Order: sequence, then C-alpha cells, then structure tokens
Amino acid sequence: MSGSTGGGTGTKTDGRVERGNQTRRLVLGRTMDIASVEGLEGLSLGRIATELKLSKSGVFALFGSKEELQLATIRAAVAVFAEHVVTPLNDVPPGARRVRELCRNWLTYSSGRVFAGGCFFYAVAAEFDARTGPVHDAVARTRVDWNAYMERALTEAQAVGDFTGDLDVEQLAFEVIALMEGANAQSVLLGDTRAYARAERGVTSRLRGAATEQGRDALDAADAVDVVDAVDAVDAVDAVGGE
Repeated sequence: MSGSTGGGTGTKTDGRVERGNQTRRLVLGRTMDIASVEGLEGLSLGRIATELKLSKSGVFALFGSKEELQLATIRAAVAVFAEHVVTPLNDVPPGARRVRELCRNWLTYSSGRVFAGGCFFYAVAAEFDARTGPVHDAVARTRVDWNAYMERALTEAQAVGDFTGDLDVEQLAFEVIALMEGANAQSVLLGDTRAYARAERGVTSRLRGAATEQGRDALDAADAVDVVDAVDAVDAVDAVGGE
C-alpha cells in the first residue's frame, strides 16, 4: 500500500514539474521576443500572465519578481543564441573556416529574426549599458563572453597557421563584431536587408587580409562549399515545385 501511494505521488509531482517547465518555456519564449523589441523593461509578470492567459500567481511562483523574469529571459536568450550560432560549429575544426562560419551563423541568426527585434543582446545592451545592478551585469557578461568566444576562435585559427603570427586578435574581433552589429542595427531600424551582404563582404575582407596563404585557401574552400550547398538547396526547391 505504501509503495503504491508513493509511486502515485511521484507521478503527480513529475506531472506538476513538467507542467511548470512547459509554462516556463512558454513564458520565456514570449519574453525574449518582447525584450528584443521593447527592451527588458517592457517585461512584467502581469503583462505576461494576461497575454498568455495564465494566472498571475502561477507566473509569480515561477519567477518571483520582475528582475528574476528579466534574468531568466537573458539566460534563455543565451541558450537560443548558442543553438543557432555556436552549436552548428561542433564538427568544424579550429581554423579560418570555423571563424568564417561563426560570423555567417551570427548574420543568419540576426537576419533570420530568430528574435523578433533582431539580435537580442544588441537590443538589451543599448538599454542597460549605462545602468547598474544585476540585470546590467548579466547583460554585460554576455558581451564579455561573446567577445572572448570570437577571440578564442581567431586565436585557435592563428595557432593552426591560418592567420598571421602578428595578428592583433582583439582588434580583429572588435572589427568583425562591429561590422555584424552594424548590419543588425541598420536592418532593424531601416529595414535594409542589404546591410547583411555588406557586413559579410567587410568581414570576408578583414579575414582574408589577416590570413596566411593556408588560411585564404581555407576561406576559399569554405566559399566553394557554401556555393554547392546553395545550389543543392535551389535544386531541392525546384524538385519539390515540379512534383
């Protein structure tokens, strides 16, 4: 009797936990989109409960305060960013091609509007750059981590001989990120999608300028693969259309 009751209680508990997790994912999916357009200050427990037709007490039980909702939204956005920009590189070895693919993944993440307002982190950084407190610190940490990741990718490419030994890694990382964020800003503000092509040309120029002959060969090979992939994608669409 005791064992049966315990199992039933465990099942009920697991069910409540899963429902809580589902609600949390639903809430954060909405808050990430709101924050990318209106900023993190646009979030409130009451607004989210109303928009998603949830009980305010249930949302409060999950997050506790507006600040915790903001922090949870940042953490969720980091996971989404990693999924779209970083994880696809798992099978790409260190080198110039990995750097190129990292940049292209970022541009695709922004231009594809993974977040409704473009790059989530660009939007919230502008909102919190002059503030203080836990939310500012969390936003700042994402910037530090992203810069460090780009610098590490460049340093690893330099170590395998794809970039010159005298390369100023921090400077190149700064320039590449600035080009990509400039495209994001212009596209979001002006609706100018051509900005992404301009950013890609600028990034390519900077990478090639810093690359060794070996690195330029790797960049050329990456371009060739991208062309083949694009042709295959067009062929697949044509084939579906002809059926």
